[in-house]
Amino acid sequence: MDFGVVLQTNPPAARTVQLAKLAEAHGFSHVWTFDSHLLWQEPYVIHSAILAETNRVMVGPFVTNPATRDWTVTASVFATLNEMYGNRTVCGIGRGDSAVRVTNGKPVTMAELRASIHVIRELANSRPVEHHGATLQFPWSRGSKLDMWVAAYGPMALKLTGEVGDGFILQLADLDIAEWMIATVKEAAAAAGRDPDSLAFCVAAPMYIGTDVAHMRDQCRWFGGMVGNHVADIVTKYGHRAGLAGAGAVPEALTDYIAGRTGYDYNTHGKADNDHVDFVPDEIVDRFCILGTADQHIAKLERLREIGVTQFAGYLQHDNKEETMRVYGETVIPALQTHIAAKTD
Repeated sequence: MDFGVVLQTNPPAARTVQLAKLAEAHGFSHVWTFDSHLLWQEPYVIHSAILAETNRVMVGPFVTNPATRDWTVTASVFATLNEMYGNRTVCGIGRGDSAVRVTNGKPVTMAELRASIHVIRELANSRPVEHHGATLQFPWSRGSKLDMWVAAYGPMALKLTGEVGDGFILQLADLDIAEWMIATVKEAAAAAGRDPDSLAFCVAAPMYIGTDVAHMRDQCRWFGGMVGNHVADIVTKYGHRAGLAGAGAVPEALTDYIAGRTGYDYNTHGKADNDHVDFVPDEIVDRFCILGTADQHIAKLERLREIGVTQFAGYLQHDNKEETMRVYGETVIPALQTHIAAKTD
Protein backbone atom coordinates (compact mmCIF):
# COMPACT_ATOMS: atom_id res chain seq x y z
CA MET A 1 0.00 0.00 0.00
CA ASP A 2 1.17 3.50 -0.87
CA PHE A 3 0.64 6.48 1.42
CA GLY A 4 -0.07 10.10 0.61
CA VAL A 5 -0.76 13.32 2.47
CA VAL A 6 -3.43 15.85 1.48
CA LEU A 7 -2.54 19.48 2.25
CA GLN A 8 -4.37 22.77 1.99
CA THR A 9 -2.43 25.54 0.27
CA ASN A 10 -2.87 28.01 3.10
CA PRO A 11 -0.37 30.87 3.29
CA PRO A 12 2.48 30.97 3.76
CA ALA A 13 3.22 28.70 0.82
CA ALA A 14 6.55 27.85 2.42
CA ARG A 15 4.65 26.02 5.16
CA THR A 16 2.93 23.76 2.59
CA VAL A 17 6.30 23.05 0.97
CA GLN A 18 7.79 22.31 4.39
CA LEU A 19 5.05 19.78 5.17
CA ALA A 20 5.52 18.15 1.77
CA LYS A 21 9.25 17.75 2.40
CA LEU A 22 8.51 16.26 5.80
CA ALA A 23 6.05 13.83 4.22
CA GLU A 24 8.73 12.61 1.85
CA ALA A 25 11.21 12.27 4.71
CA HIS A 26 8.71 10.05 6.56
CA GLY A 27 8.17 7.73 3.60
CA PHE A 28 4.97 9.03 2.01
CA SER A 29 4.87 8.43 -1.74
CA HIS A 30 2.35 11.12 -2.72
CA VAL A 31 1.70 14.76 -1.82
CA TRP A 32 -1.72 16.04 -2.82
CA THR A 33 -3.22 19.51 -2.36
CA PHE A 34 -6.69 21.01 -2.49
CA ASP A 35 -7.51 22.96 -5.67
CA SER A 36 -9.90 25.80 -4.89
CA HIS A 37 -8.47 29.07 -6.17
CA LEU A 38 -10.57 31.48 -4.11
CA LEU A 39 -10.35 29.67 -0.79
CA TRP A 40 -6.61 28.90 -0.92
CA GLN A 41 -3.48 29.77 -2.81
CA GLU A 42 -2.90 28.56 -6.38
CA PRO A 43 -1.83 24.89 -6.07
CA TYR A 44 0.15 24.45 -9.28
CA VAL A 45 2.57 27.23 -8.39
CA ILE A 46 3.15 25.50 -5.06
CA HIS A 47 3.41 22.10 -6.76
CA SER A 48 6.38 23.42 -8.70
CA ALA A 49 8.10 24.46 -5.46
CA ILE A 50 7.32 21.09 -3.84
CA LEU A 51 8.76 19.21 -6.81
CA ALA A 52 11.85 21.40 -6.79
CA GLU A 53 12.54 20.69 -3.11
CA THR A 54 11.78 16.96 -3.08
CA ASN A 55 13.26 14.00 -4.91
CA ARG A 56 10.73 11.19 -5.03
CA VAL A 57 7.12 12.07 -4.13
CA MET A 58 4.39 12.26 -6.75
CA VAL A 59 2.46 15.53 -6.63
CA GLY A 60 -1.02 16.49 -7.79
CA PRO A 61 -4.38 18.17 -7.07
CA PHE A 62 -6.97 16.55 -4.83
CA VAL A 63 -8.95 17.32 -6.85
CA THR A 64 -9.11 19.67 -9.81
CA ASN A 65 -12.15 20.01 -12.08
CA PRO A 66 -12.94 20.76 -15.75
CA ALA A 67 -15.07 23.86 -15.03
CA THR A 68 -12.71 26.43 -13.54
CA ARG A 69 -9.66 25.69 -15.72
CA ASP A 70 -9.35 25.32 -19.48
CA TRP A 71 -8.56 21.66 -20.18
CA THR A 72 -5.63 22.44 -22.47
CA VAL A 73 -4.12 24.77 -19.88
CA THR A 74 -4.39 22.07 -17.22
CA ALA A 75 -2.67 19.60 -19.54
CA SER A 76 0.06 22.13 -20.29
CA VAL A 77 0.75 22.61 -16.57
CA PHE A 78 1.29 18.89 -16.06
CA ALA A 79 3.37 18.43 -19.20
CA THR A 80 5.55 21.37 -18.15
CA LEU A 81 6.01 20.09 -14.59
CA ASN A 82 6.91 16.67 -15.98
CA GLU A 83 9.51 18.18 -18.30
CA MET A 84 10.99 20.13 -15.39
CA TYR A 85 10.90 17.44 -12.70
CA GLY A 86 10.73 14.08 -14.43
CA ASN A 87 7.19 12.67 -14.61
CA ARG A 88 6.35 13.09 -10.93
CA THR A 89 2.79 14.35 -11.32
CA VAL A 90 -0.64 12.76 -11.06
CA CYS A 91 -4.02 14.40 -11.67
CA GLY A 92 -6.97 13.89 -9.37
CA ILE A 93 -10.12 15.20 -11.05
CA GLY A 94 -13.84 15.39 -10.29
CA ARG A 95 -16.97 17.24 -11.35
CA GLY A 96 -16.22 20.20 -9.07
CA ASP A 97 -17.17 21.26 -5.55
CA SER A 98 -15.83 24.30 -3.69
CA ALA A 99 -13.93 25.73 -6.65
CA VAL A 100 -17.13 26.03 -8.69
CA ARG A 101 -19.74 26.50 -5.95
CA VAL A 102 -17.99 29.50 -4.38
CA THR A 103 -18.26 31.26 -7.75
CA ASN A 104 -21.95 30.24 -8.01
CA GLY A 105 -21.12 27.72 -10.70
CA LYS A 106 -22.23 24.12 -11.04
CA PRO A 107 -20.37 20.81 -11.26
CA VAL A 108 -19.83 19.65 -14.83
CA THR A 109 -21.87 16.89 -16.42
CA MET A 110 -20.62 13.34 -16.70
CA ALA A 111 -20.13 13.83 -20.44
CA GLU A 112 -17.98 16.90 -19.81
CA LEU A 113 -15.94 15.10 -17.17
CA ARG A 114 -15.37 12.16 -19.50
CA ALA A 115 -14.30 14.44 -22.36
CA SER A 116 -11.99 16.51 -20.15
CA ILE A 117 -10.22 13.40 -18.85
CA HIS A 118 -9.51 12.32 -22.41
CA VAL A 119 -8.24 15.71 -23.58
CA ILE A 120 -6.04 16.35 -20.53
CA ARG A 121 -4.60 12.84 -20.52
CA GLU A 122 -3.76 12.75 -24.23
CA LEU A 123 -2.10 16.16 -24.28
CA ALA A 124 -0.25 15.61 -20.99
CA ASN A 125 1.05 12.30 -22.30
CA SER A 126 2.61 14.04 -25.33
CA ARG A 127 -0.05 12.73 -27.68
CA PRO A 128 -2.36 14.51 -30.17
CA VAL A 129 -6.07 14.87 -29.40
CA GLU A 130 -9.19 16.04 -31.21
CA HIS A 131 -10.67 19.04 -29.41
CA HIS A 132 -13.04 21.77 -30.61
CA GLY A 133 -12.78 20.61 -34.20
CA ALA A 134 -9.00 20.55 -34.42
CA THR A 135 -6.12 18.19 -33.72
CA LEU A 136 -4.03 19.62 -30.90
CA GLN A 137 -0.63 18.61 -29.54
CA PHE A 138 2.15 20.25 -27.54
CA PRO A 139 5.06 20.50 -29.98
CA TRP A 140 7.48 20.96 -27.09
CA SER A 141 6.40 17.93 -25.03
CA ARG A 142 8.30 14.64 -25.29
CA GLY A 143 7.74 11.60 -23.07
CA SER A 144 5.44 13.23 -20.53
CA LYS A 145 3.37 10.76 -18.50
CA LEU A 146 0.23 11.56 -16.51
CA ASP A 147 -2.38 9.31 -14.91
CA MET A 148 -5.92 10.59 -14.34
CA TRP A 149 -7.51 9.53 -11.03
CA VAL A 150 -11.23 10.22 -10.77
CA ALA A 151 -12.96 11.26 -7.55
CA ALA A 152 -16.45 9.77 -7.40
CA TYR A 153 -19.33 8.81 -5.11
CA GLY A 154 -22.50 8.29 -7.15
CA PRO A 155 -23.27 5.31 -9.41
CA MET A 156 -22.81 7.19 -12.69
CA ALA A 157 -19.46 8.66 -11.60
CA LEU A 158 -18.28 5.28 -10.34
CA LYS A 159 -19.19 3.72 -13.69
CA LEU A 160 -17.30 6.45 -15.55
CA THR A 161 -14.27 5.91 -13.31
CA GLY A 162 -14.14 2.22 -14.13
CA GLU A 163 -14.48 2.94 -17.84
CA VAL A 164 -11.88 5.70 -18.26
CA GLY A 165 -9.96 6.37 -15.02
CA ASP A 166 -6.41 5.33 -14.28
CA GLY A 167 -7.34 5.45 -10.61
CA PHE A 168 -10.30 5.93 -8.26
CA ILE A 169 -10.34 8.45 -5.42
CA LEU A 170 -12.82 7.85 -2.60
CA GLN A 171 -12.89 10.59 -0.01
CA LEU A 172 -13.92 8.60 3.04
CA ALA A 173 -12.55 5.56 4.87
CA ASP A 174 -15.77 3.74 5.74
CA LEU A 175 -15.06 0.07 5.21
CA ASP A 176 -18.51 -0.97 3.98
CA ILE A 177 -18.87 1.95 1.59
CA ALA A 178 -15.32 1.57 0.29
CA GLU A 179 -15.87 -2.12 -0.43
CA TRP A 180 -19.11 -1.39 -2.31
CA MET A 181 -17.63 1.45 -4.35
CA ILE A 182 -14.40 -0.34 -5.24
CA ALA A 183 -16.42 -3.35 -6.40
CA THR A 184 -18.65 -1.05 -8.47
CA VAL A 185 -15.65 0.57 -10.17
CA LYS A 186 -14.06 -2.81 -10.84
CA GLU A 187 -17.28 -4.15 -12.36
CA ALA A 188 -17.49 -1.14 -14.66
CA ALA A 189 -13.86 -1.58 -15.70
CA ALA A 190 -14.40 -5.26 -16.49
CA ALA A 191 -17.57 -4.50 -18.45
CA ALA A 192 -15.57 -1.98 -20.51
CA GLY A 193 -12.97 -4.63 -21.33
CA ARG A 194 -10.35 -3.22 -18.98
CA ASP A 195 -8.30 -5.02 -16.33
CA PRO A 196 -9.84 -3.89 -13.01
CA ASP A 197 -6.59 -4.55 -11.19
CA SER A 198 -4.76 -2.07 -13.43
CA LEU A 199 -6.50 0.82 -11.66
CA ALA A 200 -5.21 2.50 -8.53
CA PHE A 201 -7.70 2.64 -5.65
CA CYS A 202 -7.09 5.55 -3.30
CA VAL A 203 -9.05 6.05 -0.09
CA ALA A 204 -8.61 9.48 1.47
CA ALA A 205 -9.63 10.60 4.95
CA PRO A 206 -8.35 12.59 7.92
CA MET A 207 -5.65 10.70 9.80
CA TYR A 208 -4.96 11.69 13.40
CA ILE A 209 -2.60 9.89 15.77
CA GLY A 210 -3.67 10.40 19.38
CA THR A 211 -5.59 9.13 22.39
CA ASP A 212 -8.07 11.95 23.14
CA VAL A 213 -11.03 10.64 21.18
CA ALA A 214 -13.29 13.65 21.73
CA HIS A 215 -10.60 16.07 20.60
CA MET A 216 -9.69 14.03 17.53
CA ARG A 217 -13.35 13.86 16.52
CA ASP A 218 -13.80 17.61 16.88
CA GLN A 219 -10.68 18.25 14.81
CA CYS A 220 -11.93 15.99 12.01
CA ARG A 221 -15.70 16.56 12.06
CA TRP A 222 -15.31 19.00 9.16
CA PHE A 223 -14.70 16.02 6.88
CA GLY A 224 -18.23 14.68 7.33
CA GLY A 225 -19.52 18.10 6.31
CA MET A 226 -17.35 18.16 3.18
CA VAL A 227 -18.42 14.66 2.18
CA GLY A 228 -22.00 15.72 2.90
CA ASN A 229 -21.88 18.18 0.00
CA HIS A 230 -21.39 15.31 -2.44
CA VAL A 231 -23.83 13.06 -0.61
CA ALA A 232 -26.52 15.74 -0.85
CA ASP A 233 -26.15 15.73 -4.63
CA ILE A 234 -26.45 11.94 -4.71
CA VAL A 235 -29.53 11.93 -2.46
CA THR A 236 -31.18 14.56 -4.68
CA LYS A 237 -30.62 12.36 -7.73
CA TYR A 238 -31.16 8.86 -6.34
CA GLY A 239 -33.29 9.32 -3.24
CA HIS A 240 -32.58 9.09 0.49
CA ARG A 241 -33.27 5.43 1.21
CA ALA A 242 -31.15 3.69 -1.40
CA GLY A 243 -29.66 0.45 -0.11
CA LEU A 244 -26.62 -1.65 -0.89
CA ALA A 245 -28.47 -3.99 -3.21
CA GLY A 246 -29.82 -3.23 -6.64
CA ALA A 247 -28.76 -1.35 -9.74
CA GLY A 248 -27.76 2.25 -9.13
CA ALA A 249 -27.98 1.81 -5.37
CA VAL A 250 -26.30 4.10 -2.87
CA PRO A 251 -25.36 2.77 0.60
CA GLU A 252 -27.68 3.94 3.37
CA ALA A 253 -24.68 4.63 5.57
CA LEU A 254 -23.66 7.31 3.10
CA THR A 255 -27.08 8.98 2.85
CA ASP A 256 -28.74 8.78 6.27
CA TYR A 257 -26.54 11.16 8.26
CA ILE A 258 -27.22 14.22 6.13
CA ALA A 259 -30.87 14.35 7.21
CA GLY A 260 -29.90 17.07 9.72
CA ARG A 261 -27.87 19.09 7.22
CA THR A 262 -29.21 22.65 7.02
CA GLY A 263 -26.48 24.53 5.17
CA TYR A 264 -22.78 24.84 4.52
CA ASP A 265 -20.31 27.71 4.75
CA TYR A 266 -17.50 27.41 2.21
CA ASN A 267 -15.52 30.05 4.11
CA THR A 268 -14.63 27.31 6.60
CA HIS A 269 -14.51 24.49 4.04
CA GLY A 270 -12.02 21.80 5.01
CA LYS A 271 -11.15 23.47 8.31
CA ALA A 272 -11.27 22.07 11.84
CA ASP A 273 -13.26 25.13 13.00
CA ASN A 274 -16.03 24.62 10.44
CA ASP A 275 -19.21 25.79 12.17
CA HIS A 276 -21.68 24.06 9.84
CA VAL A 277 -20.96 20.45 10.72
CA ASP A 278 -22.94 19.93 13.93
CA PHE A 279 -25.15 17.51 11.98
CA VAL A 280 -22.23 15.07 11.63
CA PRO A 281 -22.50 12.46 14.42
CA ASP A 282 -19.55 10.86 16.18
CA GLU A 283 -20.30 7.55 14.46
CA ILE A 284 -19.79 9.10 11.03
CA VAL A 285 -16.53 10.75 12.11
CA ASP A 286 -15.26 7.39 13.34
CA ARG A 287 -16.38 5.56 10.22
CA PHE A 288 -15.15 8.12 7.70
CA CYS A 289 -11.79 8.96 9.35
CA ILE A 290 -8.85 7.04 10.82
CA LEU A 291 -8.29 8.13 14.40
CA GLY A 292 -6.48 6.76 17.43
CA THR A 293 -3.26 4.97 18.22
CA ALA A 294 -0.85 3.59 15.65
CA ASP A 295 -2.24 0.11 16.22
CA GLN A 296 -5.78 1.33 15.54
CA HIS A 297 -4.63 2.97 12.31
CA ILE A 298 -2.81 -0.16 11.22
CA ALA A 299 -5.84 -2.35 11.92
CA LYS A 300 -8.18 -0.24 9.80
CA LEU A 301 -5.63 0.19 7.02
CA GLU A 302 -5.10 -3.56 6.85
CA ARG A 303 -8.83 -4.03 6.33
CA LEU A 304 -8.84 -1.36 3.61
CA ARG A 305 -5.95 -3.11 1.89
CA GLU A 306 -7.87 -6.39 2.00
CA ILE A 307 -10.77 -4.88 0.03
CA GLY A 308 -8.47 -3.55 -2.68
CA VAL A 309 -7.20 -0.15 -1.55
CA THR A 310 -3.77 0.55 -3.06
CA GLN A 311 -3.20 3.97 -1.49
CA PHE A 312 -4.32 5.73 1.66
CA ALA A 313 -4.10 9.52 1.47
CA GLY A 314 -4.38 11.20 4.85
CA TYR A 315 -5.82 14.68 5.26
CA LEU A 316 -3.76 16.85 7.61
CA GLN A 317 -6.23 19.64 8.41
CA HIS A 318 -5.79 19.44 12.17
CA ASP A 319 -3.49 20.48 15.03
CA ASN A 320 -1.23 17.41 15.07
CA LYS A 321 0.29 17.30 11.59
CA GLU A 322 3.96 16.66 12.31
CA GLU A 323 3.41 14.07 15.02
CA THR A 324 0.91 12.16 12.90
CA MET A 325 3.37 12.01 10.00
CA ARG A 326 6.19 10.98 12.34
CA VAL A 327 4.25 8.03 13.74
CA TYR A 328 3.17 7.02 10.27
CA GLY A 329 6.76 7.10 9.07
CA GLU A 330 8.16 5.16 12.01
CA THR A 331 5.33 2.70 12.70
CA VAL A 332 2.27 2.70 10.43
CA ILE A 333 3.83 2.73 6.95
CA PRO A 334 6.43 0.04 7.75
CA ALA A 335 3.65 -2.20 9.12
CA LEU A 336 1.78 -2.05 5.79
CA GLN A 337 4.78 -2.62 3.55
CA THR A 338 6.12 -5.92 2.24
CA HIS A 339 9.13 -6.98 4.28
CA ILE A 340 12.18 -8.23 2.40
CA ALA A 341 14.85 -10.22 4.16
CA ALA A 342 18.46 -9.20 3.62
CA LYS A 343 19.47 -12.85 3.66
CA THR A 344 17.54 -16.10 3.46
CA ASP A 345 18.73 -19.66 3.92
